[in-house]
Amino acid sequence: MDPTGTTGRPPRPASGEPSHAGDLAAAKGLGPVGAGGPPGALATDLYELNMAASYLAREMTAPATFSLFVRRLPPRRAFLVAAGLDDCLSYLENFHFTDDDLAHLGAIGFSEETVRRFSRVRFTGEVRAIPEGRIAYASEPLVEVTAPIAEAQLVETILLNQITFQTAVASKAARCRIAAQGRIDLVEFGLRRAHGVEAAMAAARAAAITGFVATSNVAASRHYGLNAAGTMAHSYVQAFSSEQDAFHAFAADLPSRVTLLVDTYDTMRGVRRAIETIKDLGLERSAGVRLDSGDLIQLSFATRAVLDEAGLDSVRIFVSGNIDEDALAAMVAARAPINAAGVGTRLDTSADAPYLDTAYKLVEYAGRPVAKLSPGKVTYPGAKQVFRSADGPDILALRDEQPPAGSEGLLVKVMEGGRRCGGAELLDPAGAVAAAGVRFASDIRRVSPAARRLDDPLVLAPAVSPGLERLCDEVYERSRRTGGGFGS
Repeated sequence: MDPTGTTGRPPRPASGEPSHAGDLAAAKGLGPVGAGGPPGALATDLYELNMAASYLAREMTAPATFSLFVRRLPPRRAFLVAAGLDDCLSYLENFHFTDDDLAHLGAIGFSEETVRRFSRVRFTGEVRAIPEGRIAYASEPLVEVTAPIAEAQLVETILLNQITFQTAVASKAARCRIAAQGRIDLVEFGLRRAHGVEAAMAAARAAAITGFVATSNVAASRHYGLNAAGTMAHSYVQAFSSEQDAFHAFAADLPSRVTLLVDTYDTMRGVRRAIETIKDLGLERSAGVRLDSGDLIQLSFATRAVLDEAGLDSVRIFVSGNIDEDALAAMVAARAPINAAGVGTRLDTSADAPYLDTAYKLVEYAGRPVAKLSPGKVTYPGAKQVFRSADGPDILALRDEQPPAGSEGLLVKVMEGGRRCGGAELLDPAGAVAAAGVRFASDIRRVSPAARRLDDPLVLAPAVSPGLERLCDEVYERSRRTGGGFGS
């Protein structure tokens, strides 16, 4: 037992045993997909249904490729950590309109024939994507969907919803891990202030992918196979006649998870009372203390000095309270004797960059590359690949271009015919998190120190391949001349 109150990681279920994948539905509502079931087909914007209805009425069934990417990175960001794909694939595999959905479509004005057409829609397409945990940059497709155009259009909203939020939080979590420099263990602490239970579950997962050691979210710990961590609240201390009584009661009742919150009244007096409890109950090798207010750096030094003077050099110091990457960096720079930190609100809401400028744009229809020329929102035409090598920037290229020597293509086929494929088969939730974590650990080591800086990082943009440049010239010229049509 870790003195932050961290429980041991639960065993992964053996083959054929349940993984509790559906146990959280009542708590979670719409998701995340792996826990509460995929969002329904009506979890979309009305204009998607309007367009799909027209496509279906006109029998426009040719394949369309849509590219999901981030246009521009938020301030102080130089890279992204891809996340959310697993939930997207589960959503696509289960995409359909229920009888109740269809009845509501009729009630809001869609014709009987349109409703009948919607009743037959399933996702039958192909998905290529950058796997979760990998580093990506602006303009690089995180996901590309190829399917009959109505199908590809209808799934836009949920794909953007899942990829945008989970990638934003994973990228924030990566910055926290960079700031901690391996010197401070990080615990995801944000359930109570996350923007809903679904968001909190996704944030706990994203934090785990980037190397957080635990989460306070017990449901997430169960579903994703994570360590659970928790201490006590100030209310517990206040409920007793004295701070000393509270510490003794907690330690006696929960001897395997003793981290005593020492700042309810007077922090340093609380530390001394914690020392009495720890010694009285023989917890010198396993207990910890938690600081949750005040100057955490200064208090950590004072606390460490008092603990060491009492011979409790094994007692760990856990801190919490409005912590983010900047606070962690300051702790590390000061060489503060802090062993672990709870990172909550500012992580789960990605407080300084709460959204990404994501887009889901048509790049090819019926074999015809297309592009958008709107000011400030020009897109690259054609289905794409991103090539990465050990040296030089990523290269944004056409999908069928030959890879440069020594490079790898980042986008891999993860779905074909509406079913997972190519190594993206459904893993148990813990296995999917672990696999993404391995990819993150490998990729983040290769990000340059300049791009890893918290302030004024070097923002890297992919180079554009000659083939894509030529296609851009052709499509942009054609679009200006013909208004985007087939005319010559």
